Amino acid sequence: MARHQHHDQSAGGSQRQLRVGELIRHELADMLSRGGIHDPVIERHMITVPEVHMSPDMRLATIYVMPLGGHDEKEVIAALDRNKRYVRGEIARRVNLKFAPEIRFRIDERFDEAERIEKLLRTPAVQRDLAHENDDE
Repeated sequence: MARHQHHDQSAGGSQRQLRVGELIRHELADMLSRGGIHDPVIERHMITVPEVHMSPDMRLATIYVMPLGGHDEKEVIAALDRNKRYVRGEIARRVNLKFAPEIRFRIDERFDEAERIEKLLRTPAVQRDLAHENDDE
């Protein structure tokens, strides 16, 4: 009889990936809020870190960020990229991992997508269809 290993994998990854991603997210958010990254662009912006996605082998962390108000996104990503080596070293020091993951920064576009969907839901055509659906019930 064959034995199959089942790994609990949700859309975001395994429990370990999620846990390590959350640890990294928390440490980076702490560094940003305390002014731990000395760069004029980063110091000028409030930057949120909504999510960190870990690769299955835990060697790559994709860090999603968003400057408050969505201003200067490219400038903020460029500043974070300039400080990537320092951030990686701090993460390695603060989070107990076998290997310090490579990191890459991306803008979190979920807010834009949510706003786009919200606008669609408010369009007259969708409102009409929703009203029509309620009449049928």
